[in-house]
Amino acid sequence: MSRKGYAKVAKPFLFRRQPDAAHQSMLWTARALHAIRGEQLLSGWRYKNPRLEQTILGLNFVNPIGLSAGLDKDFDLPSVAKKIGCGFEIGGSVTAVPCEGNPKPWFRRLASEQSIVVNVGLANRGVAKAIEQIRSYSPRVWRDFPLSVSVAKTNSPKQVRPKQAIADYCDSLRQLEEAGCAPLYEINISCPNAYGGEPFTTPARLKKLLTAVDELELSRPVFIKMPTDKTWTQFAKLLSIIDKHNVAGLTIGNLVKDRSKLTDPSVLPDDTPGSLSGRPAQAITTRLIHKTYALYGDRFVIIGVGGVFTAEDAYEKIRAGASLVALVTALMFEGPQVVGDINEGLVELLDRDDYVSISEAIGAAHRK
Repeated sequence: MSRKGYAKVAKPFLFRRQPDAAHQSMLWTARALHAIRGEQLLSGWRYKNPRLEQTILGLNFVNPIGLSAGLDKDFDLPSVAKKIGCGFEIGGSVTAVPCEGNPKPWFRRLASEQSIVVNVGLANRGVAKAIEQIRSYSPRVWRDFPLSVSVAKTNSPKQVRPKQAIADYCDSLRQLEEAGCAPLYEINISCPNAYGGEPFTTPARLKKLLTAVDELELSRPVFIKMPTDKTWTQFAKLLSIIDKHNVAGLTIGNLVKDRSKLTDPSVLPDDTPGSLSGRPAQAITTRLIHKTYALYGDRFVIIGVGGVFTAEDAYEKIRAGASLVALVTALMFEGPQVVGDINEGLVELLDRDDYVSISEAIGAAHRK
């Protein structure tokens, strides 16, 4: 199905359904396809070109466009994500113990804003079940398709105090390390819809968390999922702490809380809980990527997230300093073929700018 076909056929059907139901239908379909090995039916949307390949942190990425955390909380989608052309996936976030999440509905579409209001609250089956699910896939799924497992603190009043929350993070990471089932870890310090808020987005507490993580002596590279609602001064202080620890990369960034970023804030009633994905995050995250790369250069591998709908959107983040780009909302609004469209468009942009490979474009906005 082309993008036009999705817009005329599938999208109207899905958008007639409540977003939570549409999300569950998508997961059910993915499980069914995996059960009958039907993912191959989706491979026609995939776009391949060696100019998009990169080796990052010793891992091969066939292209820079991946699935961001938040959609596939229980790792139902890796084989589907690979077949539609994603170069990697960030699954989760998972927590040390299962979480039911916040009261439903979890999602609200803002079609005019190209945004989804998200209020899931870290619903997931827990890290042990996540490990079990990851191990259920054939090794072929993981060939040239790196998986990052995003870890958050359990959404519970029992994990509000920093000491308990740090132990909670470390419990999940320890289990993942012992399982050896994922080549990358992401520590989500910035979930805006969880009990107790974001306690580790202050320098002192972040230092305590990362000191404890350092003591685990993890064998896999660690990324930090960064907040989007900080001033640059506040954000830079967090970067200064992270720079002193065993952290390889940054995911920039998470959902946007500030509803003034909507073109028309009146589309969202004040009493609707949740934070914003998609277009409202676009300029914010690109600016943070640009400033981070200007300050730290290649010190961190940056994954750019937020408002990526087109090749131009992805390319802007790459030129700002991102090595990889991840998306979710575009899949909901544009359909699964958007991944291939973006990758094909990236090659056209490389041609325009006379670059041989995508790696040459990383940070290009900083070069005269």
